[in-house]
Amino acid sequence: MAFTAILPNEKKQSAVLFLRQAVAYYQRPGIRVERVLTDNGACYQSFAWRDACAELGIKHRRTRPYRPQTNGKAERFIRTAMNEWAYARVYTHSHERTAALALWINWYNSIRSLSALGRISPAKWLSVNGNNVLELNS
Repeated sequence: MAFTAILPNEKKQSAVLFLRQAVAYYQRPGIRVERVLTDNGACYQSFAWRDACAELGIKHRRTRPYRPQTNGKAERFIRTAMNEWAYARVYTHSHERTAALALWINWYNSIRSLSALGRISPAKWLSVNGNNVLELNS
C-alpha cells in the first residue's frame, strides 16, 4: 500500500511532514508503522527527524551510502510512478500532473496487481492478510 505526497522541497520540515502524513494514512486501516528506512539525506539526519521518529515510536534505519539497491522497494516504486504517472502522458501544467497523482495512487493501491503480492492489489492483499505492522521506505 503506497502513500505519496507532493511537498515543496526536501528539507527537514517537509520530511517530517511527510512522515506524519504517512503514519496518519496507514493508521486509518489499522496499520502501525514501527520502522522507517531512508537514505542518508540531510533531512533524515536532522534533530527534527530524530525527534519526530521518537515521538511517533518509530525506529529509523538508514541505507548504506551510495547503495540505492538497499532501498530496492522504494526505488522500484519510484520508477513505476515515473513511468505510469509522471511521464505517462504530456501534462499542460504541473497542477494537472499533481491532480493526476491522486487518481494514479488510488488505482495503484486498489486495482493494479503486483507480482510481489501474488498478482493482487495492495488493498486486496491487506483485506485478506490484515497486516498491521509496516516498515516505511522513503
